Amino acid sequence: MNPTQDKPGAAGDPSLPALPEDWQRCLAVAAHPDDIEYGTACAVARWTAQGKSVTYLLATRGEAGIDSLHPDRAAPLREAEERAGAREVGVDTVEFLDHRDGVVEYGPALRREIVRAMRRLRPEIVVSGAFTVRMIGGLTNQADHRAVGLATLDAARDAGNRWIFPELAEEGLEPWNGIRMVCFAGPERPTHAVDVTGDALERGIASLEAHAEYTKGLGAGAFEPRPFLTWAAGMGGPALGVESAVLFDVHQLVPEGPPPWV
Repeated sequence: MNPTQDKPGAAGDPSLPALPEDWQRCLAVAAHPDDIEYGTACAVARWTAQGKSVTYLLATRGEAGIDSLHPDRAAPLREAEERAGAREVGVDTVEFLDHRDGVVEYGPALRREIVRAMRRLRPEIVVSGAFTVRMIGGLTNQADHRAVGLATLDAARDAGNRWIFPELAEEGLEPWNGIRMVCFAGPERPTHAVDVTGDALERGIASLEAHAEYTKGLGAGAFEPRPFLTWAAGMGGPALGVESAVLFDVHQLVPEGPPPWV
């Protein structure tokens, strides 16, 4: 499976632009522990090495992710693995919204919680996972991913509108219009890429390796983090003309430069 085959900027056509990095604060929003580690964490490692600040926000604690382990036991285990994986790529702050794993619902309640985090943390860019039914390589996306990804995109606009969720202003959280772009990893049609060749990839691998109990719980469906991430980043690399890259679909909320009609 080639994740860039027959897509804009496909392998062999190094035409995808690099994702802009002239910013300092990023919020990464995901549905479950380990979602960020399937590629995005490699980009996070690159960014934290540049001195940028990245915070993780997870909708669930992934308690439904291990068939052999009751959710009451799986939740704290997966939370601990997520925090350990985050540390591997330079992320100190990991927050959880405590939605129920597997049945996260898109809607105003979820958007409000993400907006609350955005107004408090004031990120300049936001990263999340693809919210389309199909994702990279034509793979069918999971329900929680779709709900959280779409809610994240909508929340990025909501964050700057004082008349959407006005109760947040009563909490002292003023509107935040500083989110320039929302970047979705694992998209069916990528628009930008991040070079993760070398240390960034190695640290991303270590981040996924921190989810050892979860990976072991997958049983026959498990795979080794190193060969998987090396392969995936290697398939993305030619889109940027580098050895290893992570691909994103970028929604530009604040245009770069003057609008095209000027």
